[in-house]
Amino acid sequence: MEGTKEYLLALDGGTGSFRAILFDKFGHQVAIEQIEWEHPVDVRYQGSIGFDFEKDWEIIKQCLQNLLTKNAINPTDIKGISSDSMREGFVLYDENQKELIGFSNIDARAKEEAVYLKRSNPDLEMDIYLKTGQTFALSALPRLLWVKNHEPEIYEKTKFINMINDWIIYKLTGKIVSEPSNSSTSGLFNLKERKWLPEVAQKCGLKSDIFPPVFESGEPVGYVTTLAARETGLSESTVVVCGGGDSQLGCIGLGSIKNNQAALFGGSFWQYEYNTDQPYVDVKGRVRVNCHAVASTWQQEAIAWSSGLVMRWFRDAFLSLDKEKAKELGVSVYALMDGKAKDIPVGCYGMASTFADVMNFRNLKHAAPTFTNFMIDPDRFNKYTFYKSIMENAGLITLGHLKMVKEITGYMPDEIFFAGGSAYSSLWSQIIADILGIRLITPKEKEATALGAAFLAGVGSGVYQSLDEAIQHVQIDRIYEPNMKNHQEYLKIFEKWQAIYKEQLTLSDQGLTDYMWIAAGAE
Repeated sequence: MEGTKEYLLALDGGTGSFRAILFDKFGHQVAIEQIEWEHPVDVRYQGSIGFDFEKDWEIIKQCLQNLLTKNAINPTDIKGISSDSMREGFVLYDENQKELIGFSNIDARAKEEAVYLKRSNPDLEMDIYLKTGQTFALSALPRLLWVKNHEPEIYEKTKFINMINDWIIYKLTGKIVSEPSNSSTSGLFNLKERKWLPEVAQKCGLKSDIFPPVFESGEPVGYVTTLAARETGLSESTVVVCGGGDSQLGCIGLGSIKNNQAALFGGSFWQYEYNTDQPYVDVKGRVRVNCHAVASTWQQEAIAWSSGLVMRWFRDAFLSLDKEKAKELGVSVYALMDGKAKDIPVGCYGMASTFADVMNFRNLKHAAPTFTNFMIDPDRFNKYTFYKSIMENAGLITLGHLKMVKEITGYMPDEIFFAGGSAYSSLWSQIIADILGIRLITPKEKEATALGAAFLAGVGSGVYQSLDEAIQHVQIDRIYEPNMKNHQEYLKIFEKWQAIYKEQLTLSDQGLTDYMWIAAGAE
């Protein structure tokens, strides 16, 4: 391999796959290996989607061996390693540090436990939210109660808990630790003090002595053990550094580490992340609050449900011929559609699509998805109109999130970093800038989360003196300035869209249509 001999390795435990991504110290991607993994379903329990730590460790080992071998990497040239993972997923261990059970981020087996926690003490959820920034909708609390109720032998043996990115660190170092960014998604973590909160576990009837030491992201944990080196091909001389949750590390990979900076991740779900210098919580409990993977920094997080998945559904359901044509032309089907959809006017001739609501964390639910207010007129209401309407819908939800976070904190960012698959579309990027009325910045390195992990590995191993030094290597691809005339139109459209969505949600509340998604205990 040409170039620098100081490499940084990011280990990314995503929902659908594991990836090992190698960077040089200038933030350039050197090599990548990816292997898909599946999360086991326990047929006895509806909604169960676990985390198979035994199979997944085999996948990680194979991925690392492939990365080193295929790219002729000298493992001693890897100066630091860090990890990121899906949030909310966690692993339980016994007193001998043997894994007992794992849960993926999308596990939903604990619906009865969530309902029980809500109904047994109606004030409990808000009390916990004000301390942790989390509700029962996504936190570990109902699932830990599920283990107590359904797997009592495992529960009794449980001595430690940590998140999946921490589990990766454990497999490399033999040390069970935790860090604030992902631990804060558990509902068991004190936002303000950035430490575990045993009293919350006690209030929920759970063990309060299972919490490991807390390291800040970017702090070195140890070195690769002899066993891990033998199994993966890594070097025992490589420093292993505490990582974090995927969205928080994605912010680092974009350079969003300061107060009042913001990032938008356009993946399967869209996350809006706004940095603050204190842990603001919403008295109405509408927005999620997490620790950033940067010390003394927190994030308001609002999630747009399934925005990227909706676009993928539309592609697979209606664009078969377009996919064939795009393949012949050697372009993506999205680029092909963008070329026509750009001519559809702002507001899509008055048509509205309702695929997710502005986030309400305490009552997380989304009405039946629909397109509405279109005419039987193929010249105006064709596949390009519907395509652009999906893009506008994602932007309108995000506008609602910006407004909500401004209401909570009193501030709105001057610009937003935009990354993820949706950021590849220049049309979608411009639409988002126009809807928000804010400058949008897309990076050259689209693997922002892995780059964030690499930056942390560099700080913890001494390759960089600080994160401020590391993010100097973030490179900008393009800046989208908002069309303020379009923005004013979108502000009017947003008000109408909110009213339409409210009526759609009423239909689902009445049982006339099915919710697109509803959290356990939502009303």
